[in-house]
Amino acid sequence: MKKYLMGMAAVGVALTMSNAAKADCGEISVAEMNWASAELMANVDKIILEEGYGCSVELVPGATMTTFASMNEKGQPDVAGELWTNAVAVPLEAAVGEGRLHKVNNGPITQLGEGWWVTPVVAEKHPELVADIDALLARPDLFPHPEDPSKGAFVGCPAGWGCQLANAQLYKAFDMEAKGWLLVDPGSAAGLDGSMAKAAERGEPWFGYYWSPTALIGKYGMVPQDMGEWAGSDNWDNCIVKPEQECANPKASSWTHSAVSTVITDSFKNKGGVAIDYLSNRVFPGPVMNGMLVYMTENQAGGQDAAIEFLLQHEDLWTTWVSADAAAKIKAGL
Repeated sequence: MKKYLMGMAAVGVALTMSNAAKADCGEISVAEMNWASAELMANVDKIILEEGYGCSVELVPGATMTTFASMNEKGQPDVAGELWTNAVAVPLEAAVGEGRLHKVNNGPITQLGEGWWVTPVVAEKHPELVADIDALLARPDLFPHPEDPSKGAFVGCPAGWGCQLANAQLYKAFDMEAKGWLLVDPGSAAGLDGSMAKAAERGEPWFGYYWSPTALIGKYGMVPQDMGEWAGSDNWDNCIVKPEQECANPKASSWTHSAVSTVITDSFKNKGGVAIDYLSNRVFPGPVMNGMLVYMTENQAGGQDAAIEFLLQHEDLWTTWVSADAAAKIKAGL
């Protein structure tokens, strides 16, 4: 009986210490956005904060617009790990200026964004073209259109996508028709993916629009095309993204910068402590994130399983985001 009571006392002490640690960090609600990279990030955050710092983390379903609105108006959830802020730029800046929301990490993923890409074979055989958009546009013969091989094929966005307008205006701005190019409408997301995948798997040249982080960019090692100089926000916002009838004279430009931030509420800023330190430090390199998206696609893995795989395979990375003590606890918990 004495040994039993001593054992129960030890358990009680352990539970008390565990509860105290959780009380120190507190309860945190984190948006689990409805796309793969954000799903992975939210689950990595949950494991690290719970195992490493004793937090109690609740994952809340989210999406860019709905999560931002909820955080801005209701103060919940506490954290949006991967908020693509271009879509909410004006109201977000107002919320930050008025102290309702705070950006704690303006680069949780590197090498991300939209733009024009080529297959690796182009970069291998013609590296000078990838670094110079004018040089590439002078070689439509390398990218023959399937129906008219005398023309180069530039694969844009399916009809109805916001990027369709931008690609059409940039096609015009770069005077691509006169240079021997045809703008291809892939018809659907599957058509766009299939066009890229077919060329990449065959080792053939391909030139078109896509974005990162994505599984296909990671799987096929797609190479971003240098699109030249940025022609300014006025050109982009008031012309490139507008229908031709609303702006007939677009200027050639690189793609607009894709802004992604980790955003927290003001109430969480006042109590987040060590959790905020972690969120400020963690950065997923683009190639690592793309590799994880390939893993998720090929293994049909959800965010939780992918997070464990990430922590097992990239210990050298995530241990730089946390203290040595937290790292030891996280590794013990895997």
